[in-house]
Amino acid sequence: MGFYTRNKTAIWFTVAVLFLAADRFLKALAQAGFMEKPLYLIGNIFSLKAAQNHYIAFSLPWSAGFFLNSLTLLIIVGLTYYLVYLYKKQKPKEKMGLVFFLLLGATSNLVDRLEWGYVLDYFDLKYFTVFNLADVMIVLGAGGLIWWNIKKGST
Repeated sequence: MGFYTRNKTAIWFTVAVLFLAADRFLKALAQAGFMEKPLYLIGNIFSLKAAQNHYIAFSLPWSAGFFLNSLTLLIIVGLTYYLVYLYKKQKPKEKMGLVFFLLLGATSNLVDRLEWGYVLDYFDLKYFTVFNLADVMIVLGAGGLIWWNIKKGST
């Protein structure tokens, strides 16, 4: 494994861990009450405002409970197994990075559900939804993997 390959792997994993750390930090700020009133970042279109999400992704009305927590845990175990498989088979580092993004995002939201009984969202995009960085990680990871498999083929 050459320097460039190791360096690329380190970059992917570092960025994913930084996203996770930022997500947990912003959730701690929201939980502490710093986002009770909206903090407008881009006009009144995009703001920071805490919201409890008792449902699944994008606030789709499916109650989060034992079944959803169990399903999320099963997905996390599957992603961990897949990440180890990719590593052992020396698959492309970008694909491993996408799986890692997805894994950390799902883990962060599961921690919320287990700790508080809901996922704490804080990015409010007017006319769309309220979401968090963990959701961004899940969308980037899943979307990236879909793109990867369409563009480059399943490896």
